[in-house]
Amino acid sequence: MKCNIREPGSFRDPGGFVFYREGHVYRQINEQSKEDYEFFMNGGLYRTLVDAELLIPHTEVQIAAEGFQETVYKIIQPERVPFISYPYEWSFSQLKNAALTTLRIQKTALQFGMSLIDATAYNIQFFGWKPVHIDTLSFKKYNDGEPWSAYKQFCQHFLAPLALMSYTDVHLNQLLKVYIDGIPLDLACKLLPFRSRLKSGLLLHLHIHAKSQQHYADKAIKNNTRKMPLKSLINLLNHLELTIDELKWQPKGTEWADYYKFTNYSSDMMKIKEQTVEKFIDQVKPRNVWDLGANIGLFSRLASKKGIYTCAFDIDPAAVEKNYLECRKNKETHLIPLLLDLTNPSPPIGWQNQERRSLLDRGPADMVLALALIHHIAISNNVPLDRIAQFFKSICSFLVIEFVPKSDSQVQKLLATRQDIFPDYTQNAFEREFKKYFTIEEALGIEGSERTLYLMSRKN
Repeated sequence: MKCNIREPGSFRDPGGFVFYREGHVYRQINEQSKEDYEFFMNGGLYRTLVDAELLIPHTEVQIAAEGFQETVYKIIQPERVPFISYPYEWSFSQLKNAALTTLRIQKTALQFGMSLIDATAYNIQFFGWKPVHIDTLSFKKYNDGEPWSAYKQFCQHFLAPLALMSYTDVHLNQLLKVYIDGIPLDLACKLLPFRSRLKSGLLLHLHIHAKSQQHYADKAIKNNTRKMPLKSLINLLNHLELTIDELKWQPKGTEWADYYKFTNYSSDMMKIKEQTVEKFIDQVKPRNVWDLGANIGLFSRLASKKGIYTCAFDIDPAAVEKNYLECRKNKETHLIPLLLDLTNPSPPIGWQNQERRSLLDRGPADMVLALALIHHIAISNNVPLDRIAQFFKSICSFLVIEFVPKSDSQVQKLLATRQDIFPDYTQNAFEREFKKYFTIEEALGIEGSERTLYLMSRKN
């Protein structure tokens, strides 16, 4: 790309924005952010945060800023995030760690005379297990007595969804798809049970906070009534930290979280399957991998342990949570577990439907793993094989896919409670439809089963 392409989701901050040129990502810093940026860079905060792996590092570059009308001060090139994910795609512990990271950054900033001007969850991205802040322009000089301007946003983006996930239902983080600037506090309070009021942190930061918002919604607040001493601000941050730290959710009680305990694969069959998938990965040597229906990441790790950045997608919050906890425990940097309903993937949302990208817009991947998945899409969700093949063509260059025939016990379970209206769900029909878009490089049967693993390459 020869000309500048401005990131559609980077327009709300007048101090600068992200743009792309010739495959590289840059951030323009406008003149109005000069003073805060220099204080941030020269006062020690930037280096402290980067050394602690709390902030994405960048280099200042000398390139022309043609094509934009704003008065440019500097252009920086941040380290590129391997995969952009969103809070409605995170597990409970991912969102919780992102919240605690944001608070840690704010407390560190105050030590250097600065403060976060916003606390949106979208400023956090994951490098494997580790949450990292990516917005260099989120910091401004702190003025003594100034309250935290991002307090409301933090509660909406982090505390409200975490409380709902912990106290009501873990799936309620999906409300973040509807409310791009966080879940409204009054709505969160209506959905939370009464017992949430017995926790001082939730009572103060959600229930009383929501009432205060309603009370002052149409009233002007005089500046001189909003002073908050630094000690009080730090106490507020500490209380938020304690409140979030106390929120818990146990990943249990779902079918898929314990999938490998009840699969019809024997240990020998599973070993053969792992060896075959690893063989295909070694043949292709992909730069990145998407594992769709990854469960707890058993096959995802065949790629990530080779240093290949791997996104492990699954529909089950408990499976994704278990996968992330394992990532964090082992400090895995090349694997990111994410929530995804493949039949209803993340859409483009926000202003002009462009602020947050759809799953398809964030692809394609070099390689996709689709293991023990096709029968769920075709039979559980009535998606024809030709539509499935078209979808995979749009998201990958290479495909490792498993065909599970009707005679398999797992498919029989799916058909046990419904009429078999799938006469075209056969291996011949599967190969016919996928050959329209892919070349079948290899097809290997899994010994001891009727299943077949395929390695396919997309046709041009």
